[in-house]
Amino acid sequence: MVEQSSSLPYESASFGITQSTNAEIITLFEHLQQLQPMDKNGPMSGRCGPQTEQMEKFLKKSFGFQNILGEYIVQGVKAFQLDKRPESMSLDEKIQFPSDTADSFAMTVQEIINWQKSYKVYADQHIKGMTEEFLQKALQGQSDDGEEAFRMKFVVRISTCPILMEFDAKVIQRNLDEDWPHRIKLVSVTGIDFAGRKHDVDDILYFISNWRDVFKEDEKSGMPLVYHRDFIPKPNGSTAKLCEERLQESLTRMVKIRLRACDEEGVQVLVETGIGLGVFSGSNIGIDGKVRAHSAKAIRRVLEKDGSSYKNIRAIVLALPVFNRGESNNRIPNTFDDFVNEFKSKYTGCIPVLIADQDMHRLTVAIAREGFIASELNPADSHGVFGEYWQNRGPAVEEKLALTTVGLLVQHHLINPHVLKSESYHLLDVSEGQILDMHTSFLVDNKPVPSCCVKQ
Repeated sequence: MVEQSSSLPYESASFGITQSTNAEIITLFEHLQQLQPMDKNGPMSGRCGPQTEQMEKFLKKSFGFQNILGEYIVQGVKAFQLDKRPESMSLDEKIQFPSDTADSFAMTVQEIINWQKSYKVYADQHIKGMTEEFLQKALQGQSDDGEEAFRMKFVVRISTCPILMEFDAKVIQRNLDEDWPHRIKLVSVTGIDFAGRKHDVDDILYFISNWRDVFKEDEKSGMPLVYHRDFIPKPNGSTAKLCEERLQESLTRMVKIRLRACDEEGVQVLVETGIGLGVFSGSNIGIDGKVRAHSAKAIRRVLEKDGSSYKNIRAIVLALPVFNRGESNNRIPNTFDDFVNEFKSKYTGCIPVLIADQDMHRLTVAIAREGFIASELNPADSHGVFGEYWQNRGPAVEEKLALTTVGLLVQHHLINPHVLKSESYHLLDVSEGQILDMHTSFLVDNKPVPSCCVKQ
């Protein structure tokens, strides 16, 4: 059954609801569809200087945060330290974000420590080089360009992580006797990045067969030519030729490990976004439409194949806001439409799906307030450092998640000691006989490699 809203406050569509669907999920979807529309022109819609300064002031006042002059975690990412760490503080001390006011988000030091202890890493054990040593290296920003960066696509970081404010930057008031924040998990996962970055060079080499016609080539190394951290496009360069079979294979594997991790952590309702589907989908090289369509297909197929095996997952909500409008307010092709088109008339899975033109923070908090364990997807950077460029004042989604959640306290390796503890790491088997070898960029399962994908 497909239901697309017409008189509801915002555009949405539901799929997979049948006569046997749990009444609680149907009621939840109806509740979510009645939420107020997202403020798409709010303070977090572009660059977010005031919100960055707010987080810096909060961390400084509460924990003695300060940047270390001249030191960087990775290029362009400022290093910092805390003079007063949570584990050294009184457990019952009350911390208020952004300041000690009546309308603040209140939490205790004990709660913060509990959220930190919930940190887990789930990774695909069939990816070549996926070891505890690699994870410890990568999760502090030390992964190498290319193969190691690519490997991070199959690593999921998940922890309890309350949301401090919605996309409109208004702080969510929370009293200490409210338990809904304990039911929110943040799932940090690297997407596929076609923006042409040096660190993610294998995204170009592995998925774009004619990259030499798209980007300039370094004559000495035979690799794409780099300026600062980006590849240089050719003037009047060709449209990229996408290795679609490889892309679908990788996206499917990424969805499988992500959903398995959520299921293992007891998540009941997932709030997903289109990973790598903004500027990183390749709009500048002409492949964004295909990338969006393949991402939607990967999620649909995994839900259809694996849905009945999940122990805890009961529903999926895809938060896909429609930001772009053409002349006369006509719709420009976007992620919302691509996902609706993929699920409409095709979806046969047992897990109900809601696709919503809505703020993922608003959806996730509403789900948690209704008593469900919810997860929210964070499209993270392949360096593995939470928030990455969070002090650069936006405008990317990952940076904004660092400013609107407690993610810096619970997923950043410089604050949460559990990020680098190997006992937090779990290798999962989500394979069906295929093993990815990122060093050679070939599938080594005795299947022929698509001819379009052989490195030139």
